[in-house]
Amino acid sequence: MGRLRRPRLVSLRTTFAVSFAAVTAAVTLLVGVLSYGAAARLVRVDQETVFDEAVQDLRAEVRDQAMAPEDFSSQAPGHDLVRPARTDVQVLGPDARIVDPGSPGLPVMAADRRIAADGTAGRMVEHKDVDVGDDVYRVATVALGGGRGAVQVAQEFSDTEDLLRALQQRTLILMAAVVVLAGLFGWWLARRITRRLVVLTSAAEDVARTRRLGIQVPVAGYDEVGRLGRAFDRMLGRLAQSEEDQRRLVQDAGHELRTPLTSLRTNISLLRRIDELPSGTRDELVADLTQEARELTDLVNELVDLAAGQSDTEAPRRVDLADLAEDVAGLAGRRTGRQVVVRASGDTTTDGRPGMLQRAVSNLVENAAKFDRDGTAPIEIRVSGPARPGTVRVEVLDRGPGVADDDLVRVFDRFYRAADARSLPGSGLGLSIVREVALAHGGAPFASRREGGGSVMGFTVGGVERGDPLGGLSTASVDT
Repeated sequence: MGRLRRPRLVSLRTTFAVSFAAVTAAVTLLVGVLSYGAAARLVRVDQETVFDEAVQDLRAEVRDQAMAPEDFSSQAPGHDLVRPARTDVQVLGPDARIVDPGSPGLPVMAADRRIAADGTAGRMVEHKDVDVGDDVYRVATVALGGGRGAVQVAQEFSDTEDLLRALQQRTLILMAAVVVLAGLFGWWLARRITRRLVVLTSAAEDVARTRRLGIQVPVAGYDEVGRLGRAFDRMLGRLAQSEEDQRRLVQDAGHELRTPLTSLRTNISLLRRIDELPSGTRDELVADLTQEARELTDLVNELVDLAAGQSDTEAPRRVDLADLAEDVAGLAGRRTGRQVVVRASGDTTTDGRPGMLQRAVSNLVENAAKFDRDGTAPIEIRVSGPARPGTVRVEVLDRGPGVADDDLVRVFDRFYRAADARSLPGSGLGLSIVREVALAHGGAPFASRREGGGSVMGFTVGGVERGDPLGGLSTASVDT
């Protein structure tokens, strides 16, 4: 069985132009046919009306007066018959002989001879489509009565048909010209409309071929095509940013995983000689392995949380951040044994993803507990809103050693750990997750030193607050 030929693709430009020309041709044909039919009917009716009126006037005249053939002679001055335009008149005598020939001469048939000998004035016989030379006439023969003869009235219709045929030809030519011009105009219009679509198609093909998402889409305009181009450009930007975030996350994760893995390999290699080691050294080795495994597990879990935060599919809904903070406080108190209090003021409801927001608040509380391990003062969660319309502010306050001024602008960066925190357990991803959640909800993270000692860390939801101590700085420091 032979291979099926792949159907040839027709461009949108060609389809649009052909469709435009086809619609124009159909409309032009319909209008042309109707216009020509109406014009032809009017011309024919007008010609027939003129001829019928001339014949009826002649019949009325011969009925009212006893008239002889000489009364209708074109040679006699003041003859009674009015000859309309394109009307020929021929007068017949009593024996149907031609008394006054027409111009051109009309044929005299048997019916005309009987009418000429008829005794009743006004009796008529009519002939249609009578060939006279190269022309076609309509002939009516009217009896003068008393056997005195008859008058033949003829009107030429061939010139009218010639006129209508010429009109028909010109109509067809005009219709063809309109169709051709419509096709050209449709092609030009389709090219103008699809030009930006061609640019979008080329950009999409370039992305598919090169896998480069940083391609600029030069599309302007405010119509549907312009909106599509801007949406496509924004989509490419988001995809490029997502790809960059994933690449950076993998690089940072690889860098951070390398240290605990190297330490694990070193300690595992010592296990081969564990029998040769003193008892205290063996206990220290097992403790180190346990601690490193725990830190590695925590690091992997936080990496998973961070990746999930970037691609969270949880549906947003109305959330009360004060109630959410109460849940976090209860859970954190059971985990750490520390007292965690919640203070709320104002309207603390907002639209968001509850799981992501709870993770962010929980990370802030765990960070405060970690750096204020030996503290006795309660950890505070303050939820207030709205400082600005639609904005809710969440902050966690502790009485730990605080954050150095040089570290304030970097505490929300991935894997960043201050110098005095590197001996503590953790991966440096907890606050980075807080930043991702805040940005995903239209807010920003912030950090500052607390008056009297300790630190204040938190985030806003629903809009960036320009008054935040480091809202702008922490946001600007991201992705550097």
